Amino acid sequence: MTNRILRTVLAAAAIVALAGPALAETKPKKEPTAGQLAARERMHKCSAEWKEAKAGGKVAKDAKWPKFWSECNTRLKAGKA
Repeated sequence: MTNRILRTVLAAAAIVALAGPALAETKPKKEPTAGQLAARERMHKCSAEWKEAKAGGKVAKDAKWPKFWSECNTRLKAGKA
């Protein structure tokens, strides 16, 4: 029984040792596009608005983030502050 466990552990260690260099050779991360950066910036702005509106009680109790995000994102894309 212990022989079987020892062989399994050694086999797993050998696989990890052999696969290590192959795992290190991954592709570099791509830089985000201008559109992705703009979307992230809009999300951050809308998130700040959401938190401020929730804290100030300006949002309905049943309001949900996805609907708020959709409206805010559309408004910011149109260029209205």
